[in-house]
Parts: sequence; structure tokens; C-alpha cells
Amino acid sequence: MTTRKRKQIILAAYVGGVNEHTLWEHPQAGSQIAFDTFRHVAQTAERGRFDYFFLAEGLALRERAGRVFEHDIAGRPDTLPVLAALAAVTEHIGLVGTLNSTFNEPYELARQLASLDHLSGGRAGWNVVTSWDAFTGQNFRRGGFLPREQRYARAEEFVRTVRELWDSWAGDALAADKQSGRFLRDASAGVFAHHGDQFDIEGRFTVPRSPQGHPVIVQAGVSPQGRDFAAANSDLIFSPYSRLPEARDFYDDIKKRAVAHGRHPDDIKIVPGAGFVLGDSREDAEERAAHIREQQLSDRAVLVQFEQLWNRDLSAYDLDGPLPDVDPDPEAPPIIQGRAFIHQDRFETVRQWRALAEAKGLSIRGLAAEVSTREQFVGTPEQVADALDAFVQADGADGVVIGGHHTPHGLDEFVEKVVPLLQERGSLRSEYEGTTLRENLGLPVPARRPAHADLAATA
Repeated sequence: MTTRKRKQIILAAYVGGVNEHTLWEHPQAGSQIAFDTFRHVAQTAERGRFDYFFLAEGLALRERAGRVFEHDIAGRPDTLPVLAALAAVTEHIGLVGTLNSTFNEPYELARQLASLDHLSGGRAGWNVVTSWDAFTGQNFRRGGFLPREQRYARAEEFVRTVRELWDSWAGDALAADKQSGRFLRDASAGVFAHHGDQFDIEGRFTVPRSPQGHPVIVQAGVSPQGRDFAAANSDLIFSPYSRLPEARDFYDDIKKRAVAHGRHPDDIKIVPGAGFVLGDSREDAEERAAHIREQQLSDRAVLVQFEQLWNRDLSAYDLDGPLPDVDPDPEAPPIIQGRAFIHQDRFETVRQWRALAEAKGLSIRGLAAEVSTREQFVGTPEQVADALDAFVQADGADGVVIGGHHTPHGLDEFVEKVVPLLQERGSLRSEYEGTTLRENLGLPVPARRPAHADLAATA
């Protein structure tokens, strides 16, 4: 009989900015933009031996019926400058940022990420997101968007092109011999040519191969197409599933898809988002969690969530009453703009929500609490450590992306009270094992695959 080795929990910390999970109005909340906020969270997570710090992006201010709404994204600074600044004030923790494949260009983004990998000593990661959103596209020079069915085609070729650029330098291409004055050992360093349906570029890539070879690739996707893209291209998946058994079903599905793409199941890690609330007893923690949930589920937050699904003005409905008795109107102009739409089928989701509300006797607000609040690990530090460890050991995921309900100090008590308990039971490292993010995550360094090694080199 063999006993499976205890899995090491992957931990990531995030700053989500102003959204439905973060209480920017909290008395202890600080700035959502000041560098001190990001520095405090990243250094606190590093003290807790977290694997990486995660930063989302916001490319447009979200609107309801043409007006910006406050309890959602507003004023997120640009991702890459923040991560570059954090590289200077941290030593071990990975630095992962969300960057869109629809509104960027491969050459530009490949240079920025490879540069971040150099600056941080091999700690860079890229959360690849796609978009077909015309509302967001208005902010960019193309002034538009992609047809929805083309966003993954562009994303797949985008990632492939970026990898070709990263592979355009051999690891030993730099001689930097001061005696001979020879700087390049490989005269073909950086030569690339990519001619595809989405991109037609060639020239010289300017950044030498980075410490990780390739920065870590992160992706999220729940549709069959999104899962396949992630399983084929990602090192990490940011999963929306943090409750068993659906989390385990997703975990098993992604690992099988990875194998189908010729990869080892351990070459891809799965980490859902999660929250936590601590207390002196379970009752105390549950009382605190209920208070936080009440603040998160403001009238505006609940209304926005339901209006996005229904695509109707629902302001006339009593949020403490029954669900709207009308069907969604997908053909109408979007009432909520700039917010990711995660439901595959509006009508099927509405049907499921109505059935759930009827079965549990839930109002609109009650249903919002049931379907929208992120999974919370609630209890004493010992109970939270038990639940998180059990979730990971049962293959619900390989770890979690976790944050407090306010920044910058929301993560402090998790690091102070829960992390030592996980370390005591051997589920979390006491020291960083590697120097790069890939090493700490147990991910292989991608083999270099120069796409155009046959191109004539020029000295």
C-alpha cells in the first residue's frame, strides 16, 4: 500500500482593487492606488512564504446604464509598473499580472514580461485574459473588438507568438567578453518571423532569454473552449470553483485535458480564489463573516449582479422580495458595461437560480448571497487551516488565491495565525526552496523551441 505524499499548498495573495469583494469603505481600508498598499500586501505574503502576488487589471471603468458605479472597479493602476516596483522591494515572491491578449500586441507584451522576469530574477507571471467587449475596446486605438468566436483564436496565436519571441534567444547567446570585445556569441540572437492569421511580424527581439525561460502562464476559463485553451497553454489556472465536489470535477477535467495535450498532470496547477474570516470561536467568526457579507451585498452590488444576467433595469424590484418574473433580454443594449460575463446561457442560469430560490425560500438578496459570495474559510485559525488543507489534499485544487476583505491589512492575520499552523503540519513551506517562481511552484522550465532557426543570421 502506498501513501500519497502530502501536497504543498500553493498560496497567492491579491489586491483586487475596488470590487464586490473588497470593502473600500472599511474604516481600516487604505488607498487602492498608493504603492504602500501593494508593497504591504506583497511583503506580508512573502513573510508567509506565499508563492506569488497577483494583480488584476482594469481597462475600463464599469458602468450601469451609462454611469460609473462605485462598488466595482474604479481606478486600478497599470499592472506592469506596479509589479516592476514590487520586484525591487521583495526577494522571493512571484509577481503575476493580468494582461489582455485582445488589446495588446505580442512583441510589446513579450518584451515587458521578459524584462520583468529579468528585473525580478525569474519571478514574473502572466495571467492571460481574452475579451470581445466593444465597450472596453473603445479605449484602444483599434476602437473596437473581436467577434466573440475569434477571441480564443487570437489568444492562442498571441501566446504562441510571445513564446516564439521568448525562444528567439538561446540561453548562452550572450558572450559579453570584455577581452575580445565580443558581446554576442550567437549572431542570430533575437531573430524571429511569425506569419499567421492574427499576426504578421518579423525582426529582432531585443530581450535575452529570461531566468525562467518563459514567465509563468496563468489562465482562467470555464467554457469547453476556455478549458482546452488553458489545459494546452497554461502553467496555472485561476479557477472559479472553490467548493467540493464541483471543484474536484473541474480539477479532474483540467488534468485530463492537459494529458490529452501531451502534458504531465503536475505540469499544470489549479488555484481558485477564496476568502477567509477568523474569530475566537466558530460562532464569532460566522458572526463576523455575516457582517462582512452584508456590507459586500449592498443594494447596488446585488442589483448590478442581477441586471447583468437579466440585461434589464430591475431597480423597480424589491431586493428582499421574489426574483424578477420576466425573462432576460439578451438582444437589448447591455445595461452593465465592462464587467466580465461568466454565464454561458442566461436562460439556463435564470432557470437554475429560480429553482434554487424556490427550494430555499430565498429573496433576490438571499440568492445573491448564495450564488455570488466567494468561498470563505470561516472559523478559528485552527479550523481554517484544517478546512483549507483538507480542500487541497482532496484535490479540490492545488492551492488558493486568497485575500482579506480590505486592503492593505486584510491578509495580516492570515499570515500571523493560519500560516504557522499549515507549516506545522507540513502543508506549507517554511522557507522558499527555489529562486524562481517556476521552481517554487514545481513547474518545469519550457524547452527552447526556436520557431525559425533556419533564418539567415546577420552579424
